Amino acid sequence: MKVFFSKIALILFSLGFLSSCNTVKRVPDGERLLVKNTVLVNGEKNKSERINNLLYQHKNRELLGVSPLRLHIYNLARPNIDSLLNANIDAHPKRRDRLERFLSKKQLNKYIASRVGFNQWLKKTGEAPTIINDEKTQKSERQLKAYFFHNGWFNALATSNVTVLDDKKAEITYNVTTGKPYAIDSLTTVIASPIIDSLYQSEAKASHVVQGKQYETKDFEAEKNRINYQMRNSGVYHFSEDYIFFENDTINTNHKVNVELQISNRKITSLDSSYTLPLNIYHIKDVNIYTDYAFAKKDQTPDHATTYKGYNLYSYDKMRFKPKALTDAIFITPNEIFRDKDRGNSYRHLSDLRTFNYPDIEYIENPDTTLTANIYLTPKKRFALNLSAEAYQSNIQTVGFSFNPGLLIRNVFRGAETLEISALGSIGASKDAGDDRDRFFDINEIGANLKLTIPRLFFPFKTEKIIPKTMFPSTRISLSTTSQTNIGLDKQTLSGVFNYRWHPSNIVTNRLDLFNVQFVKNLNPDNYFGVYTNSFNSLNSIAHNINYNNGNALEYPSQTDAFIRDVLNGNTSILPNTEPYRTVSAINERKERLTEDNLIFATNFNYVRDNRETLYDETFSIFRAKLELAGNLFSTIASISGLDKNSNDRYEIFNVAYSQYAKAELDYVKHWDLGKKNVVAIRSFFGLAVPYGNATNIPFSKSFFAGGANDNRAWTAYSLGPGSSESNNEFNEANLKIALSAEQRFNIFGSFYGALFVDAGNIWNALDDVEDDKATFNSLGSLKDIAIGSGLGFRYDFGPFLLRLDIGFKTYDPSYIDQNRWFNDYNFKHAVYNIGINYPF
Repeated sequence: MKVFFSKIALILFSLGFLSSCNTVKRVPDGERLLVKNTVLVNGEKNKSERINNLLYQHKNRELLGVSPLRLHIYNLARPNIDSLLNANIDAHPKRRDRLERFLSKKQLNKYIASRVGFNQWLKKTGEAPTIINDEKTQKSERQLKAYFFHNGWFNALATSNVTVLDDKKAEITYNVTTGKPYAIDSLTTVIASPIIDSLYQSEAKASHVVQGKQYETKDFEAEKNRINYQMRNSGVYHFSEDYIFFENDTINTNHKVNVELQISNRKITSLDSSYTLPLNIYHIKDVNIYTDYAFAKKDQTPDHATTYKGYNLYSYDKMRFKPKALTDAIFITPNEIFRDKDRGNSYRHLSDLRTFNYPDIEYIENPDTTLTANIYLTPKKRFALNLSAEAYQSNIQTVGFSFNPGLLIRNVFRGAETLEISALGSIGASKDAGDDRDRFFDINEIGANLKLTIPRLFFPFKTEKIIPKTMFPSTRISLSTTSQTNIGLDKQTLSGVFNYRWHPSNIVTNRLDLFNVQFVKNLNPDNYFGVYTNSFNSLNSIAHNINYNNGNALEYPSQTDAFIRDVLNGNTSILPNTEPYRTVSAINERKERLTEDNLIFATNFNYVRDNRETLYDETFSIFRAKLELAGNLFSTIASISGLDKNSNDRYEIFNVAYSQYAKAELDYVKHWDLGKKNVVAIRSFFGLAVPYGNATNIPFSKSFFAGGANDNRAWTAYSLGPGSSESNNEFNEANLKIALSAEQRFNIFGSFYGALFVDAGNIWNALDDVEDDKATFNSLGSLKDIAIGSGLGFRYDFGPFLLRLDIGFKTYDPSYIDQNRWFNDYNFKHAVYNIGINYPF
């Protein structure tokens, strides 16, 4: 703890030193450094971020609210340093000549350039002092007044007052007097075209301009967008927002606004004259699809043509696509009205096929208020090679390298399907690779994957009425196998997935894994105690205490298995219901579970709601839900066929006891953008997997773990829990998990960011065959075993990715069962250092 407090003292001293530095060092005489902005609205202080962002000048940003670090960095830079360096050299006769003879002229110039470059870096990394500027202050006043005006306070006034402080510093107080707000009183319409008037009235109830509501300019902008969207998707091809006007009357209305909506006719300009025409509804007459278009062929006549469901398909060479595959991806339909959204949906679906370059869609107007849609598709090359490599590290491997070649084949069955064939090869060095008896790269893995993507629901019956093509449905079928040797128990896996994916809205994604089959075979179960050394040491210690094997260390697997049998069968001095007996029993149960082969046949449904508008949106929420059911089909087969159970009272399929369970997961993430690159993020997760029927526990691959760079960062991965148990297992896992996190992210300078975080959560066993009270969730009282970690992080944004270092401290540790659980290991010695890519949530 001494070391910890000394480091805290050093940090406090550094912050105190920075705060004592001269912040007005670069403030010219007669100018003032802005140290504070205050906004008073009707005499009351307003601290909202929205109001603060209206101001054109802000005080220099502070680090943790203590010191303007970037201002101090800027102040370290010397103004006009190049002139000062040259003047200093030339201040004494012959000094330049002596330096050039000693360093050479080229090296002297490089020295001066390096000093200038470092000085520029200080300026760029730092932040120039915010000097109070009268013009910007007046612009802030106008901005404040405009804000309140656009929100209904038409008589708002804004003034400012500068208070001069000592030592070239000053603060600004803005005073806003709003007056009484205006509200919408009536809405009338003047619409020139009868067709437009009829369309508008049909959806007038959806108007954003509502009687009795306080006036807000954004409502009128939203109403313009709504009307434009409605008309452009109701056949009015020539409609635009320029035809919409609002005229507002506030004269002698007692703070009421009478609104008149005006929609004019179509404006046509021809040479030096202009005239208007009534707006009309247009229909799609023809849809022409050019399936192999290229710019070089634009003046050629296609050699092949066919018609399918009213669509005209053309090809310059032999037709490579089934007509249905293309028409399913196009939303513009012959003989239907023009809808602007159909073009956008067609762009998206055609791009999702991964078969064409970005398509070109144009409309040609015909004399009879109809349109011809021409769609130009340029196919990509049918074959594409992919190649990727990766270096990594884990708690088992010191270093590992993987190599992933792949082949992509487009339009496999002429229906715009894509087939991906990939392979995996990897080598690695285990923690024991330093043994002179073994080669360094003692781990290897090979695998292959086959994945077919079909741009529609592959189903024997029509699904258009349930999941229409506007939801962009797709089907994916994959088959993969891997073989991993010389690591752990060594495994062979075979898995197959058949799933559907569709999008009910722009922010919702659904995925149904109709079949998700996984078979895992352990090739080297005799090496269990070679992998789980903590279990082996515990077992060996118990054997040594009773002088089993004449006090010699147990050999595995023969002697370890024999010792376990002898203890459980009562052939040793260890009595049932004693602590050593329970430990041996627990080790045996875990060993049997982790060495058994797994056969999982599951169906699961995933729901994701993500309201991010762009990748750079910092105010959003994501909700994920997943429900998985496994083993029910096999259970039905076993019951119908009258299969016999094995010695463990479990049915087997292909000589493997299949898993049966129900698993649910809920995950919620929320971000708030506070402005100035300051973001608050929270995450909550709950997961529960319940075994039943043919299983009394959950397969290791389907269980939950806690700790690690994306979980509770004060514990390493797999080291936390279950519950308050003091487990020494290399991989702690359970079937119930709660995880909660909160994090504030802020910019320090440039691309360098910081974070403060709190993580809470744990894993427990529930409704399975584990009976240890410390590891099981028995009631709400078990929530006292939620572990809490807190810490700080540093991040550097490289653009395509973000490199992250998080330092987690154990704040509340449930493993201290009979002691105070708070701050026992809250120091840098016991801290956990996590390195990650991108944010944890």
